[in-house]
Amino acid sequence: MAEFVCHLKKYRQQAGLTQEQLAEKVGVRRETIMRLEKAQYNPSLKLAVDISRAVAAPIEQIFIFD
Repeated sequence: MAEFVCHLKKYRQQAGLTQEQLAEKVGVRRETIMRLEKAQYNPSLKLAVDISRAVAAPIEQIFIFD
């Protein structure tokens, strides 16, 4: 099984967003952002794209499947 690594917290903080603010921007609950940052949840492609745009970072640098 592929290992999932998530660097969302780093990029979210660089963008100056709280978990709540990012959640509002991409249309999910704060808990979803929290689970993503802990690599406990794999995002859908649409959510990954929305997050990438919200934090202005490439998807492949935020979400890594090894």
